[in-house]
Amino acid sequence: MTPGSNIPLTVARVAVDVAAPVRLDVSGLLLGANGKVRSDDDFIFYNQPSGPGVTYRSGGGAAPDAILVDTGAVPAGVERIVVTASPDAAGQTFQGIEPTATVRNADDGSVLATFTPPQLSTETALVVVEIYLRNGAWKARAVGQGYANGLAGIATDFGVSVDEEPAAAPAAPVAPPAPVAPPAPPLAPPVPPVDPRILASTPPPAPPAAAPVSTGKINLDKGRVSLQKNQTVSLVKGGRPLLSQVKMGLGWEPAYRGKDIDLDASVIAYGPQRNHLDSCYFGKLSILNGSVKHSGDNLTGEGAGDDEVIVVDLGRLPADTTGLVFTVNSFSGQKFTEVAKAYCRLIDAATGEELVRFDLTTAEPQTGVMMAKLIKQFSGEWEMTAMGEFVKSRTVRGMVKPAAQAL
Repeated sequence: MTPGSNIPLTVARVAVDVAAPVRLDVSGLLLGANGKVRSDDDFIFYNQPSGPGVTYRSGGGAAPDAILVDTGAVPAGVERIVVTASPDAAGQTFQGIEPTATVRNADDGSVLATFTPPQLSTETALVVVEIYLRNGAWKARAVGQGYANGLAGIATDFGVSVDEEPAAAPAAPVAPPAPVAPPAPPLAPPVPPVDPRILASTPPPAPPAAAPVSTGKINLDKGRVSLQKNQTVSLVKGGRPLLSQVKMGLGWEPAYRGKDIDLDASVIAYGPQRNHLDSCYFGKLSILNGSVKHSGDNLTGEGAGDDEVIVVDLGRLPADTTGLVFTVNSFSGQKFTEVAKAYCRLIDAATGEELVRFDLTTAEPQTGVMMAKLIKQFSGEWEMTAMGEFVKSRTVRGMVKPAAQAL
């Protein structure tokens, strides 16, 4: 499976195990239509291993931990069960230890699907897979959404009350020797990692809880976002996903004065299996029932402002459209080392406000570049990621395969 893809479940009882080169803590959360747990009892993990229709199964260190879901026993009102994972070692990230989730028939162990989230780095916890109800039928979807603050970040996002106190230290010996002077407190002590085992236990008296830790996701609440290569912004403003009409403006200038350069901007649309749906470019100015439109070809690159514009109505995109990759190609064969000031920017079509900008700061002697991608998340919101990946291709047709691999 690939991020965002789904499969229908052909059996009522499924097990989702998550394996990695290191020991993982695997958990499950039962979510209602509002995307939240009904109470802390809906957080299923090693210290609270069972809930209505959902069970935690330990692998004992010899096998991966798993979450078992009996869809026939899931209570009414629960529409999703998300399966999460986090390295057992405190502070360890997923970089270099990419996990693989396997969805199995819980009765005979046969494999229904597998999913390995791509391109992980600083994430310390993941929503890996979700089992969800749609039109009366249960399905499984690959997610791969990362969090920078461990399982506590996930739990908080889904409405679990997380006590952020550190675990109790061992009791001090009776009448310990008195120190000559109290040691000076260390400067800027690190925040201890949150251990989800404390969720089901009563903590001892301790200092006040630490302030909630941010998940690190960038959104549009603070105004225009300038991205660097591989950075991502969530198209959410004021807590609501941006589902209106936006424009992707692409611009460039010749690197040498007086020499015109003819570049072609395009967008390639993909489905949940990275399957190519259609491409919008100067030879095909409208795709996906008019929800994606192209402004037309610019033959020189001269002049201020955007050279070509692609309009995307996020709210009207077909439901099976989960990825858009914006590309620029040189049909005439000129290389990007002959291009200056190439950029892309996302604009609110209604207000003209620039929302996101990415300036291409490097160049390679290639004829194609993938500038940015929009990926639809399992929550329904879209995320934009700056790419800046060069490809040997003079046309959008040659970009279809490398762009699919980059999703």
